[in-house]
Order: sequence, then structure tokens, then C-alpha cells
Amino acid sequence: MIEDKGLNYGIIGNCKSSALINEDSSIDWCCLPQFDSSAVFCKIIDEKIGGSFKIEVDKSYVITQHYINNTAILKTKFRNNENEFEVLDFMTRFKLDDQNFYNPPELQRMIRPLKGIPKIKVLYNPTLEYANGKTKTYEKEDFIVSVFEEASYETLFLYTDIEKNKILKNIEFELTTPVYLNLSYNEKIDVPTLKKSNLELEKTKEYWLNWCKKGPKYSLYNDEVKRSAITLKLLTFEKTGAVLAAATTSIPETIGEVRNWDYRFCWIRDASMVIKIIAKLGHERIVKNFIDFIVNLIPNKNEKLQIMYGIDGQKILTEKKLDHLSGYKNSKPVRVGNAAYVQKQNDIYGILVDVIHFQIEKFKEENYKYEQLWSIVKSVVWVVEKNWKKPDKGIWEFRNEDQHFTFSKLLCWVAIDRAIKISNLIKKGRKTDRWIPLRDEIKNDILSNAWNPKIKAFSQSYGSDFLDASVLLMESYGFIESKDPKYIDTVKAIEKELLYDGLLFRYKNNDDFGEPKSSFTVCTFWYINSLFKIGEETKAKRLFDQLLSNSNHLGLFSEDLDFKTKKMLGNFPQAYSHLALIETAMNFNP
Repeated sequence: MIEDKGLNYGIIGNCKSSALINEDSSIDWCCLPQFDSSAVFCKIIDEKIGGSFKIEVDKSYVITQHYINNTAILKTKFRNNENEFEVLDFMTRFKLDDQNFYNPPELQRMIRPLKGIPKIKVLYNPTLEYANGKTKTYEKEDFIVSVFEEASYETLFLYTDIEKNKILKNIEFELTTPVYLNLSYNEKIDVPTLKKSNLELEKTKEYWLNWCKKGPKYSLYNDEVKRSAITLKLLTFEKTGAVLAAATTSIPETIGEVRNWDYRFCWIRDASMVIKIIAKLGHERIVKNFIDFIVNLIPNKNEKLQIMYGIDGQKILTEKKLDHLSGYKNSKPVRVGNAAYVQKQNDIYGILVDVIHFQIEKFKEENYKYEQLWSIVKSVVWVVEKNWKKPDKGIWEFRNEDQHFTFSKLLCWVAIDRAIKISNLIKKGRKTDRWIPLRDEIKNDILSNAWNPKIKAFSQSYGSDFLDASVLLMESYGFIESKDPKYIDTVKAIEKELLYDGLLFRYKNNDDFGEPKSSFTVCTFWYINSLFKIGEETKAKRLFDQLLSNSNHLGLFSEDLDFKTKKMLGNFPQAYSHLALIETAMNFNP
């Protein structure tokens, strides 16, 4: 029996959309034709009316689940004393030529008998448009079609070599030969067959194996790094280069509370961190795709940078509640859209210029969009110069009064520091004469106002006695040395105040919804990283191993972990968590 980790799901995808598949084979979340479309199955956020797509057997079967190694193909195996079969789930993705991929808005399920004659049911219950009305499903000659025609019009097509009547009426049947199920957003011109599905399975498998070969092989934590890298790749939207924060909406940070957000958007901060890590693993195309996304977002020099965008580059992400849905484990509300897009967070400028510097430094010979990037850098410096002294909402997106957050000031320093380095790299060094004093002014301001001798640490915000995990990143961004006594004292103070049973609070002070009750997973990775940097390597490794044991059965992490039960909470899978896992694992490899 698979241990209950709260979110016992695997993710499949093709850089256009994704689906979450429960340990028992049930597809409980899928949006088509792309990540931010309305859901066609959403049982994960409403057990009763959400809809799912499951292969059902009697209770005598033991079910196990794993990925085919180095791929995004999920295998769920069913067996009892007499019978055995497997379900292979994937979203088609393979190369057509050097520049183009075949990744249609569809998912495929292959069911293969392995032993005996298993008896199974296909429970197919699509609920289009987030189940906000009646979806009607009909049998046609070549497919089963599901239609929604209330507030809007949507359709979904299921192709299969199973008798359609057995699916529509949930009739049990004997599995004597392999069968396929192709779920497509579009009606297929070329009707699928078992042979075609097998061919696409093999081509998809080949794609992922080749993708994984590009990365280095690590002596420690190689499997964990590979799975995290594949997961990050699955959260990229190839059409525009956007990177999603997570594949879901409204999985709560705490059961029964209202910290429920839609994460199917591109946060500049998260995405920039992701592409740096993925590029370090040898996947360079993702960097250029994201740079294209940024360049296209900012066509004018006076364009204000938002903290987040829609994956197609949308700038207005109006938030609304889907009141007809009960929420994950009855945790309302379910939200689509995200009101945080209007927030001011000064840290995004530093993170963006940091990734531009990374791109220019890594691809020195290519001059890839240098002119546009240089214009963006100069505009960012102008914005930082005008705004760095102002308060903002901070990395954690507090929705109440703005404050002078230390992390935001740190990233303003990063923006100017990386702008100077970019200027030197592309032979525009004359700009640095004016920028160096600004960089020094910001640094001195942080050292004077963020350091709190009372708590012997850099505090969450100027004049505050509160600690915050985000200040641990001061060292990794090059602001302070790991051996600096003030940094070491900060790590120790955060350990004493924010560490609880191996997991870290991001902060303990009340925010808009009271004191946090779950651990933001990335913060624990940051803490372990900091321990390693200050020389406590044995302790860091022990805590890293302990944290990795909190992943689900497939090695996946969500946004949060419950302090007491260690069950996963928050949107899933979370890009932030997996990029931090990779970064931390790299420390333990020479």
C-alpha cells in the first residue's frame, strides 16, 4: 500500500498541458487545451461533482505506481494472485524537426494485460468547464463525445478500441488484449488506433530519454535531480516560453482555511529561478524561450514589469471564486485567476536582471537579443533607482500594508550589481560609473537597517524583530559571504526561531490570515543550503535526506508540508520546491 502523503499524484504533460493521476489510476485533474484552460476533470477540488477518469478493479488487487525511468510516462500496475495488468499514461510529445514538436492537446492511456484475464471497468466522467453545469456524453461512430453548452460551449473526444457502450454504462469486461484510450480536445481527422498509440508512446519515451541524456550524472541524488528536472520541464509552456508556478489551483496551504490560490501562471521570480537551474543541467533552449517571453512582454521602455503574467502573456488576471465547488478536502474557496498580479514587489527586478546576466554570461558568443535585453536592463535600473527606497508587498505577497522588506531591498541590490556585470560583459562599461555608487548605497542601507542586533540576525523588514527564511538567500545572491559572522548568526537565529521538527516556517508573525500553519517547502531547502554553506555539511545532509522522505511515492513535492503529519499541501507539483531540491542536491556533489 502506498503511504498517504496527502497528494499521491503523478503528473504527465507535454509542455502544453498536464494531468494529475492518482495512485489508483484516477485522473482527477486535467485542463485542456492548455494549462490555464478550464478543467475537464477536477475531482481534486470537488470529490462529488468534479469528475474523473479511472480504471477500476475489485479490492483483491494491489496497486503500485512509478514512472518509466527518465521519462514523464507513468505506469500504474494492478495485480492479485491470478491476474496482472498495467496502465501507461502519457501526453504525446516528440520532435518533428529541429525546431518543432508534436504535442497535441490530448492524453493517452494504454492498458496492457500481463497475467491471467483481469476484469476491469473504465469509469469515465468528464465535467467540462470546472463542472459548472451539465456535461452530456454521447456515443458516436468513431468516438465518445462530451458536450457542455450552458454558459459556454465546449467538447471533448474519447477514442478507444474498447466497446463504447461498456465505458458509457460502466460495464465490467475481460482484458484479454492491449487496449488504448485517447482523450482529445479536438476531433481527430486521422482516427487513432492501437498501433498509432503504441508508436506515439515509443516516440514520447524516446523524446524524454534523449532530453534526460543532456544533463550531468550525479554520484548523489541523481534520481531525485532527474525527476525534479523532468517535473520543471513539464511546467514549461513551450508556445511562449512561460514557466508555471504549479499545475493546479486552490490546493490549500492549510486544510479548512482560505489560503487557496491559482498557480497556473508565470511568476517572474519563480520562472527566472527555474530556468537558471534547468540551464545548469544542460537544457539551454529553455533559457532562450523564457528570454523571448520576457522580451515580448516588455515591448516599450516604459513598460512596468508585473510580478506575474498569464502563460500567453496576459497582463490582467482577474481573480474569481467558483462557489459551486467544495474545494480540496472541503477547503473553500476555489479560485481562478490571481489578484496578486497588481501587487508591487521590488524583488522581481533583481531576479529578472540576474537571469539576463546568466543568459548573457552563459551564451557570450551568441549575442542573443542583446539589444532588447540591454534596453530592458537600463529600464530596470531606472525603475530600481526611483523605487528601491519605497515599501512593497514582499516575496510572500502580503495583502495588507506595504513594508520595507529585506529581501526586496536585497534584490534591488542584485538588480544593480548584475546590471553592472552585464554592462561590462557587453562592453558598455561606461554606465557602471554611475551605477556603482547606487549599488553601494543600497548595500549600506541594508546593512544599516536590516541587521537587528537584538535578535542577532537580518530581520524580515526594516525595524522588525521578525525573522524570515528569504534572507537566507543573501549569500547565494552574492550579497554576503557564507563565513561572515552576521550571516552565520542569521542562519542560527532562523534555525532557533523558525525550525520545527525538520521543517522551516517561512516566518512566524501574523500575516493577512493569521500565523502560518504549514511549512513552505522551498524554505527548508534554503535552510539546508545555508547550513551546507556555513560548514555544517553533515547536519545539512541529514536534514536533506529527512526532507526528501516527505515527497510522495513518485518523488514529487507540492508547495507546503504540514508540520505535524508531514502530508503535502498547497498547489502541486510546485516548481519552487523542485528547483530548490536540485540546487541543494548540487551542493552534495563534488
